[in-house]
Amino acid sequence: MKPEILFVCVHNAGRSQMAAAFLRHYGGDRVVVRSAGSMPASQVNQGVVASLAEIDIDLVDVTPKKLTDEAVLASDVVITMGCGDVCPVYPGKRYLDWDLEDPAGKSVEEIRPIRDEVSRRVRSLLQELLGQ
Repeated sequence: MKPEILFVCVHNAGRSQMAAAFLRHYGGDRVVVRSAGSMPASQVNQGVVASLAEIDIDLVDVTPKKLTDEAVLASDVVITMGCGDVCPVYPGKRYLDWDLEDPAGKSVEEIRPIRDEVSRRVRSLLQELLGQ
């Protein structure tokens, strides 16, 4: 059975989109990946899009999504992005909070270290989930 992971932040425009993109990139079809926000923005942060494009990960056609109870219920692991977001809590779900700096309003140069930390955490999570 494939692990199902949901990344959540308020606007679903930065950190959660980066994490989902990295998990899709590293995990391929071995995982089910979702991301959402409690108050989704109209588009993904363009600095985030640019920082991922530098490493050949394409977010151009991705749009922020609204957090739903269904998305939480379908997920094995729910990862919030250190933004104080209110996420529905259900028994039996595993919750992690990744305290990451918000890329909003930052330049691509300032986003790169956040991107690299998200990548590191996603690789570690994938290793834990899949034992690889």
